[in-house]
Amino acid sequence: MRTIVRVLRRLRIENLVLIREAELELAPGLNAITGETGAGKTILAQAIGLLLGSRGDAALVGPEGEEAYVEAELDVPDGLLEEEGLEALAELRPEDDEGLVLARRVFSDGRTRAYAWGRAAPRDDVAALGERLLAMSGQFEQRRLARASYQLDVLDAFCGGEQLRRRGEARIAWRELQAARRRYEELRGGADAAEARVAELRALVEDTLGMEAEDEDSLRTERERLRHVTELAAGVGAAGEALAPDDGEGAASLVVVAERAIAPLETLAPELQRAGDELRDVELRLRETATELRGFLASLQAEPDRLELIEGELDRIAEAKRRFRCSSYDELMARAAEAQAELDALEEGADPVAAALKAVEDAERRIEQLAALMGKARRAAADPFAEAVAVELEGIGMGEGEFRVELGRRDLSAGGCDSVAFLIRPNAGLPFAPVAETASGGELSRVALAIAAVSGGETVVFDEIDAGIGGETAHAVAGTLERLAGRAQILTITHLPQIASRADRHFRVEKVPGDPTHTRIEPLGESDRREEIQRMLGGQEFLTAVQRH
Repeated sequence: MRTIVRVLRRLRIENLVLIREAELELAPGLNAITGETGAGKTILAQAIGLLLGSRGDAALVGPEGEEAYVEAELDVPDGLLEEEGLEALAELRPEDDEGLVLARRVFSDGRTRAYAWGRAAPRDDVAALGERLLAMSGQFEQRRLARASYQLDVLDAFCGGEQLRRRGEARIAWRELQAARRRYEELRGGADAAEARVAELRALVEDTLGMEAEDEDSLRTERERLRHVTELAAGVGAAGEALAPDDGEGAASLVVVAERAIAPLETLAPELQRAGDELRDVELRLRETATELRGFLASLQAEPDRLELIEGELDRIAEAKRRFRCSSYDELMARAAEAQAELDALEEGADPVAAALKAVEDAERRIEQLAALMGKARRAAADPFAEAVAVELEGIGMGEGEFRVELGRRDLSAGGCDSVAFLIRPNAGLPFAPVAETASGGELSRVALAIAAVSGGETVVFDEIDAGIGGETAHAVAGTLERLAGRAQILTITHLPQIASRADRHFRVEKVPGDPTHTRIEPLGESDRREEIQRMLGGQEFLTAVQRH
């Protein structure tokens, strides 16, 4: 069973070069895109490139209008929007939207606009968020593999779930440390700052007064129920009427009729007593159920303003999270408890500056403890990770496949105090060098494949992975892609039948003659897929000739 978390669910393209309109519903595993040379497969790569920040160009706008548009709908892993640098985009997220919609529009004069959840956003911010979820070969691969934060993420993913949990705790601990340092510096500024601090603490406590640990989830659940009160009332009312209507016969009355027909016969045929007892029991349970349904129906009608009250309370929670810069309800509750404790200490005569300093020291100790645990896990995983990647590299035709992970030290941050560098020596006798500097094109894509095969990760888009390979190497690459697709979503644009034949979902790109000529993309059923793979193998005439020889 697949356990893929990060998935590109849907990709929509409008008027991009030759593509008039296309909407791809992608599978969680391996998605292959094939077609004749020149059919327009690379337009798909351009579409994803726009979401990852590539420059817009008037030449991208097709003949069907004044603009081109690309939109992707993705799943969002827990905690992603809490990461450093994504704060501005996180504020755009609709309250009840668990997914992510990224988009880019290119106008006929070359200008572009980027969007998150349909709201305009800086292109660089949208690209930064997209790169957290979509890994793409080519120039984006080189940029990503060169990024120290990506290499750290990969090694931590290889470390396992416990390390990822520590990463989440460290992000929160780092925010708490930054806030504690700000408080301390403010209080050192004098009486005015101390007074402002106390006012903020009181505001936090007052704004969260009456909130309980489970409030937000339970309120959202109740709101969802009340939003569907009409359907609930109709269904429950119909069920109650069917069981025991005010007028006429319902299920309970019909059971009574059956029981009365059987009861006089029980003395004549004792074996009928069991049937009679069951009918009496069924009648009682049906009437009890009908009473419960009526009670439920009455409860729906008892508080007509309840939905408005719940919306108001959820708005109050959302405003408190925004005002006090909390990314989650749990963090808001924790901050409120800390504020109450600090106010209590002040009322007992504690020195506010000393209390703030102690809070800084406690926060520093917490993040340092987490950093030490993360560093220990990374040191233990570095060699096994490097060995596993080397095996994968050798299997897909990358020379000796020598790979190394170098760990160093850096200033403490939310990710700990370790720096990570991936080094590779594709050919014997050459020195080890950073991964992003040693290969290009298809080779770089295969390096990325080897790393992903070991660590899993986000959706990976391969546009050049089959460049310059064939034979046994092509089979090896296809096998590695298939294994990786058990843990990560793969989208590959390919000419290789070895890869296409293993896809969970197969799309064909075709150029359709006309005025103007345009490109069509469609998912293939089993018979069409067999025909396409046969074409990729050289067509029926070629296969027949091969069989003769």
